[in-house]
Amino acid sequence: KFLIPDSASGLPVGPWTALRQGYLATGSDGEVRLRDAGGVLTLTVKSGAGLVREEREIALTAAQFDALWPLTEGRRIEKRRAVVAEGEQRYEVDVFEGVLSGLMVAEVEFQGVDEARAFQPPTWFGAEVTDDARYSNASLARAGTLPAEATGR
Repeated sequence: KFLIPDSASGLPVGPWTALRQGYLATGSDGEVRLRDAGGVLTLTVKSGAGLVREEREIALTAAQFDALWPLTEGRRIEKRRAVVAEGEQRYEVDVFEGVLSGLMVAEVEFQGVDEARAFQPPTWFGAEVTDDARYSNASLARAGTLPAEATGR
């Protein structure tokens, strides 16, 4: 995960998908998240932290999502996402909205740790925050504010 500075040139411009996420549970062992990605409703369980994580996702009906969503009160984020392809690499670019407005990040997934460590980010990427727990979506949702230095990228 990388911050994208406001001054980034070459930043992709969509198409964007609106996302809202709410967290049912977060902790050192993982998290349980609800997501509405442009009407695609899912429940996701993640374990691990930093560079290596495991994820399981299941589709939800609107009724299931609506029944669970109120349980995420106080632990929500809103953002827009664009998927950018450069060569064989794909980047998910998130632009946060609401109380987290101003934060932009790019996430990159790899097949393994060696591939991740060999990665050379494009010039429009800023600081890497993969291992900075303050920038996990769950932490941002719980805190409801940007980390102090995020606005000074």
